[in-house]
Amino acid sequence: MKPIKVGLLGIGTVGSGTFKVLQRNQSEITRRAGRGIEIAMVADLDVERARLLTGGACKIVNDANLVVTDPEIDIVVELIGGTGIAKELVLKAIANGKHVVTANKALLAKFGNEIFAAAQAQGVMVAFEAAVAGGIPIIKALREGLTANRIEWIAGIINGTSNFILSEMRSKGLAFDTVLAEAQKLGYAEADPTFDIEGNDAAHKLTIMSAIAFGIPMQFEKAYLEGITKLTAIDIQYAEQLGYRIKLLGITRRTEQGIELRVHPTLIPAKRLIANVEGVMNAVLVKGDAVGATLYYGAGAGSEPTASAVVADLVDVTRLHTADPEHRVPHLAFQPGSLADTPILPISEVVTAYYLRLRVADQPGVLADITRILADASISIDAFLQKEPAEGEKQTDIIMLTHLTVEKRVDAAIAKIEALYTVLSKVTRIRLEELS
Repeated sequence: MKPIKVGLLGIGTVGSGTFKVLQRNQSEITRRAGRGIEIAMVADLDVERARLLTGGACKIVNDANLVVTDPEIDIVVELIGGTGIAKELVLKAIANGKHVVTANKALLAKFGNEIFAAAQAQGVMVAFEAAVAGGIPIIKALREGLTANRIEWIAGIINGTSNFILSEMRSKGLAFDTVLAEAQKLGYAEADPTFDIEGNDAAHKLTIMSAIAFGIPMQFEKAYLEGITKLTAIDIQYAEQLGYRIKLLGITRRTEQGIELRVHPTLIPAKRLIANVEGVMNAVLVKGDAVGATLYYGAGAGSEPTASAVVADLVDVTRLHTADPEHRVPHLAFQPGSLADTPILPISEVVTAYYLRLRVADQPGVLADITRILADASISIDAFLQKEPAEGEKQTDIIMLTHLTVEKRVDAAIAKIEALYTVLSKVTRIRLEELS
């Protein structure tokens, strides 16, 4: 049987890794796929670099349109990134009857509904394992391995840059800006790190996982985002003293009122496995009604880890290349006509617990005033820590952990607490999840 012909759009970090993995493991991959898979064409603006990386093994062009319209190409691998030209090329490839493999989480989170509908109409597949958590096969787990389960919630460390920064802040007691500079020097953070540290990247990935887990359309615009730029070393230390660690988590949960879809710094009990994921590594915790909690851990980025997921998608598409489209695994696990219109909850309606840090005057009655406001808002305290003021100082920190409550109650209570003349600064509020 003749090999499947692949057209590669972009041969940067992931593209070059994909080429290397396919070349190195060609025999093994052929045995698994049932036929050969070969990259026949590469489109890249740097033609000379592409020729050097491929060693003349395939045709090199500088116009990606030549790849997506070539009648010999069976699968187009989109590794350009972004949501501009990448969207145009993916839709053109689909219109020309090509299957698509992509690692582009932003493209799918924002335009996945349109892309999947186009693929469905053309009877082709769009595979995207590499779009979430690099080398961790979380899409396959959610879409196939856990298909017997009613997924209850997902919580993931799905941005390596932010996790590296928080790990370094905790282990070395350094300030955010200091660690960010270190991450940029090591190549873990971009020159402009906004996309990572403000939660956008994690929210793209979470949007995709949420859609697959709960059978809903992609709704990135409804996700709540809060980054790590305001976190301080002192809050990380206080959390540690209380038995918690702070991670940037992507959380999506099914509730009676709707679906939670949120990315923010979160306190997690230090005894949880996911709390001990350090550096640039990723981990995703999935709770299913039948299987319980399952944890998926590994490299969330990098040339060959991400290439591993791209090649796995190529094998899947090759196996199903001639299959009846009606008998393939649906893009979002649920049949296209069965997607639910369950609402995404606004953050004000989310129920969780909270870490509150207050800078207060060291005088009688302060704590009584604060606890009275919390009690009036039906917010109960789970744990409490008051630091002794430094010698000569007349102010101190009070740290409280609350039980579960709805966020809008906390918002109202914080507004009243900050109005007290004995509260000397804004209240620091970080959400807390037991993940039990």
